[in-house]
Amino acid sequence: MLLKQSHKRELPSIDSDALERQSAEQILTWGIKNFHPRLALSASFGAPEGMVLIDMMHRLEPTSRIFVLDTGRLHPATLDLIDRIRDRYGKSVEVVMPHGPDVQAMLNEKGMNLFYESVENRKMCCRLRKVEPMRRFVTELDAYVSGLRRDQNVNRLNTPKVELDVANGGLMKLNPLADWGRDQVMDYVKRHQVPTNRLHREGFPSVGCEPCTRAVAPGAPERSGRWWWEEDGSEECGLHVSDEQEGGLGI
Repeated sequence: MLLKQSHKRELPSIDSDALERQSAEQILTWGIKNFHPRLALSASFGAPEGMVLIDMMHRLEPTSRIFVLDTGRLHPATLDLIDRIRDRYGKSVEVVMPHGPDVQAMLNEKGMNLFYESVENRKMCCRLRKVEPMRRFVTELDAYVSGLRRDQNVNRLNTPKVELDVANGGLMKLNPLADWGRDQVMDYVKRHQVPTNRLHREGFPSVGCEPCTRAVAPGAPERSGRWWWEEDGSEECGLHVSDEQEGGLGI
């Protein structure tokens, strides 16, 4: 399948089927060659996949870019990891903040912990704190990298290694670890001594905002501690959904 990016600078058509056969390092090499410096890694600092990609990208291009969505409700452990990454790789992390007046209006109307009250409230909070800041930031990019894996939940089963992200303005989205498993991720972390969120050792396989994340039992699905009160197992914040899914996410 050929993908063509037309909203920014003109690039050759992209053979996504051929890219699907490439390794994670090859996908990143291709992305850096074609898009750097208008390419950045979206890292939550709450999942080891992002840390693996930081390490891979730094090895390929020391000036590669990283950004994080600071929702204002992140765990202190996550903030500590951001600083550890700065020190380890000697590079800045671009911090993306939500629009303050919008968040203030939401809190004034619905309260500090509105997300526990309804799915609609939770999606509103995610939209204002994550989705909209992301969409504003990526207008300055041609492509970005995510740590999505197909085996993380049912919504991600068909994640391609390279796709057009229409919801975020039609830029290119690279998912180099789409076909990796959790064990492969953790093997890379161990082999290269990559820093990770300390909460992983306390039963948090995936770390999001502090009030929306909890530890899970050993062997539980790795994202089952995210928005656990909704009891669905396929919840998303809205960053990684197709146009067809957006309506269901209230975006």
